[in-house]
Amino acid sequence: MTPDLQRMEWMPSPPLAPIDSPLDLDHLSRMTLGDAELEQEVLAMFAEQAVRLVAAMAAVPAEAGALAHKLKGSARGIGAFAVADAAASLETAIRSGHSRPDAFAALKEAVAEVRAAIEAILKH
Repeated sequence: MTPDLQRMEWMPSPPLAPIDSPLDLDHLSRMTLGDAELEQEVLAMFAEQAVRLVAAMAAVPAEAGALAHKLKGSARGIGAFAVADAAASLETAIRSGHSRPDAFAALKEAVAEVRAAIEAILKH
């Protein structure tokens, strides 16, 4: 007897190869179901959240791991995979006690790049 199989809709995964932009706009479009207005709103919210979280990580280092984790999830949701990777690296550095200042600097740089890309998108 064979089990009942159900057809599942296919959803592409994030790219395995790096993209040229700090934002994967195809991923963002999939996550917002192609709603351009929602994309704009989500990008604006992420840009503000990223600044707040980075500032909080600098001000309250004891909470940096949890804040980096939160930023990582948000970044993955909008297709800011470089920010997500940098936040994951910071989480790892915090857990292992290695090179936290370098990881935090890399995260701040990734956030600055994605915020500049978001700003350019929101101006159009």
